[in-house]
Parts: sequence; C-alpha cells; structure tokens
Amino acid sequence: MTPRVVEPPASLGMGVSVYPSATAMVWPGEGHAHEAVAVPGVRLGPGDTLVEVELATVCGSDVETVLGHRPASTPLVLGHEQVGRVIALGRGGAKTTDGKRVVLGERVVWSAAVPCGRCARCRRGVPQQCASLQKYGHERMRRGWELSGGFATHTHILGGTPLVAVPEHLPAEVLAPASCPTATVAAALEAAAAIVPLDGALVVIAGAGMLGLTAAAMATEAGAKVVVSDPVPERRDAALLFGAVAVADPAAAPGSRSGLPHALAKVGGRASAPSIALELSGADSAVRSLLSVVDVGGVLVLAGSVSPGSDLPVVPEILVRHLLTIRGVHNYAPRHLEEAVRFLSDAGTKYPFAQQVGAVFPLAEVDAALASSGFPRVAVRP
Repeated sequence: MTPRVVEPPASLGMGVSVYPSATAMVWPGEGHAHEAVAVPGVRLGPGDTLVEVELATVCGSDVETVLGHRPASTPLVLGHEQVGRVIALGRGGAKTTDGKRVVLGERVVWSAAVPCGRCARCRRGVPQQCASLQKYGHERMRRGWELSGGFATHTHILGGTPLVAVPEHLPAEVLAPASCPTATVAAALEAAAAIVPLDGALVVIAGAGMLGLTAAAMATEAGAKVVVSDPVPERRDAALLFGAVAVADPAAAPGSRSGLPHALAKVGGRASAPSIALELSGADSAVRSLLSVVDVGGVLVLAGSVSPGSDLPVVPEILVRHLLTIRGVHNYAPRHLEEAVRFLSDAGTKYPFAQQVGAVFPLAEVDAALASSGFPRVAVRP
C-alpha cells in the first residue's frame, strides 16, 4: 500500500502524518534483535525533506556495529546507503547540491553526513569533518528525528544535508551505494589526482570489496590502468569485470606469478611501479605493501583504515627521497556525491554494479540481512 501524506493546510514544514504509519527498524543494542517502531507523525523543520525509501543497502560498518566492533549510541536506526523518493518538504523547501529546488516525487540520494555549514572546518572546505557532524544511521534515535537511518520505510532528511537527484532508469541496486562507497571512492580518486593525473596512470588497489570494485571502474573510466590485489579468488575475478587489467593475491609466495610484483610487471612493463596506490581494504599489511611499491613522485591514498590498527612504520628518508605523498580520506564532500551520481549515470550499467547486491530482504528481516554474507552488498526493501 502506497503511503499517503496528510498535512494540515498551510502547515508545510510543520507536522506531517503518514498513513500507513512510517516504520523504523530500531536496533536496541548488541545482542538484541531489531524492533519495528511506528512513527505516525514527522515534524519537518525548515529545509527538511521526508523521503520514502525505495531500497537500502547494508554497509560493512552496519554489520560491525551490530557485532559490537564499532561504538554506537542506542537505540539506533542503522542504514546510510539508500535511494528514495521525496514525499514531503519542510517550510521553504530544499535544494539539491546543484542549486535546483527539490520537487515532490523526485528520486534522490543524500549524503551520509549532515554538515553544519558554519564551523571553521566547513568554511575551510572540509564539511565531511564538520565539528558538529551528524551521520545517518549512526546517531541515537531521538524525539523529533526518529527516522534517522535508511532501515525504515521513510527517512527524515535534515536541512543542510547534500541531496542529489538521480535518474529514473537506473536500478535502485546501482544507486543505493552512491552515498557511501561510490562517493568515498570519488573523494579518494580526487585526492590521488591532485598529485598524479589518473589518465594514463598505473593504479594499484588493495581490496576488492564494494570500495575496491567501484574504484577499479571509476579509475578505468578516467583512463588509468588498474591492478587489484585481494586474497579472495572470487573477489579477484569480480575485479576483472570492473575494469582491472590484472589481479594479484597478496598472500602469494614471493616470486609467485599470482603475486603483486608479477601483476604490476605484466601491466606496466619496465615502468611497473604504480604512481597511484589506493588502500581500500583496511588491512595493515596492505598499507605496508602498497607503500613499498608506489613509484617515485607517487601517492598513497588511505580510505579503508577506519578502525584502530597497528602503527605504520614510515622511514622519513624514503618519503623525502622518493617524493612520496600519503593522503587520508574519510567521508566526502557534497561534490563527491555529485560525482558519484554522474559516474553511475554514465557507467552504472556498463559494469555489473546491480549484481553486487546478492540478496534483497524485506524490511522486517533486517537482522537476516545483517547476518548475510558472501556478497559485496545485500539490501532491504521497504
């Protein structure tokens, strides 16, 4: 049954009722199953948007949270990768990142984070690390913002959240990850390209999960030659479908034909040292491996190391003599979400992105979705 929005005349931006009631799947904490909570009314502030969720994909961070590997304030509505359709607007309406007014019925994706736009970091151009950053699917459920994550029939988008309109023809399975892996990869590639142009570059990527596969496709589209390293054979096979010209097994014995040096030599010939290295696996060993192979004047971008790990031994002399750059990427700016949607609009069906969503669960079965394994992504469909 399609929800019907009911609002008193001349009250746009105030109380909005949804019939049937919006439902959020709320996680009470470690060791507990999700509970369905009805949210019959939503109070939209100025610039807020109410979106009916079409599909939400499960990020690895969602799984780590329910397993107790990531700290979280509960009760919590998880989920920060989704696509949906606008069904109500707060007073004054909202705008997409390109300055256009959001209209009812528009299909959109939105940033995983809400920057304030006023603090020193936002003014300095790093809103992704806003001093008062709020993140969908990460904040404790509170009165007035009950629909704060993607594992719900609706999401309450706060004013100031970057919103991007998306094409109608693209499958939801392609679009939902835009607000996490696709936009993060756009930020990582921008960080790399600021040091070394992507066109013609030899790029090595550690990790062939959703981040690594997306990076392989985006770098390939930008003109790079891509080598992907991952210990799982099925993931290495998938990387070849996403544009990688060679793959490597980081666990291969030294000198093995399946190892990274052989793959790089196969692709790069005499100039086999990559000028760009992207660490997207989060493995400490991968960071050390990439640092040892990146070429003089090259850049190593770290985007997978989002959990505490061991210290990285770096010899200052090598950084100096090899003119190396190490850059970190966490979250992303609004322009990166725009770039993610542009890329998916152009190449989202060229590569098998939709097939990476291996299973789709009803919203009520979100616990089963979180427990599922073997696919880069699974999804819940309200």
